[in-house]
Amino acid sequence: MQLASGIIITQQMDETLEALNALRTRENFTIIKSEDDKGKAKEFLVEHAQEAIAKAYIASDVLNYIILIAPKFSEISQNRLLKLLEEPPRNKAFILITQSKSALLDTIQSRLPVTVLNDAQNQEELGLDVANLNLAKVYEFTQKHTRVSAVECRVLIEQISLQAMKSGRYNLDEGTLKLFSDLIKALDVGSPTTFVLNTLLLKLLAKKKR
Repeated sequence: MQLASGIIITQQMDETLEALNALRTRENFTIIKSEDDKGKAKEFLVEHAQEAIAKAYIASDVLNYIILIAPKFSEISQNRLLKLLEEPPRNKAFILITQSKSALLDTIQSRLPVTVLNDAQNQEELGLDVANLNLAKVYEFTQKHTRVSAVECRVLIEQISLQAMKSGRYNLDEGTLKLFSDLIKALDVGSPTTFVLNTLLLKLLAKKKR
């Protein structure tokens, strides 16, 4: 890991912030974390984006990294940040730390380099042999994840999709790839996570090469 503008995808957001802090020399950090009243991470909303914009225009004689941390960034907040990320004020740089790449707008990803951390660990924690999927494994996996949150489900979709593509065991046409992003959108409008996971895995099973 290096201290530079970018997007960091990780399940260990606090540990990642500590690692960045250890790399600091003369730079300043301005940290904006979206948390509820109990200190639990929540979605990054437009008010957090407004705070980031306000702090970005405070003059600084040294490089100031504005670090935005949230499990998910709302679409409105991302759109509000676009111009700032494209043309940051003097001596300002931005680092976004979040849990799911697929929840970020393409326009956001095009403005900052994306680094995915803990890839091997995340695949190990998935607990599903995607390359050798069958109905029994689909049932077992969905039963195990009946109570996951929408944010956690997004991460699972991203991991399953990535492993399916890497395995070369599936006929992934344009419609199937579109389904991956459509399922993320379905979560955003409140679709049950169990339904979303079942839809993804059964579609993959139907696309498995014989």
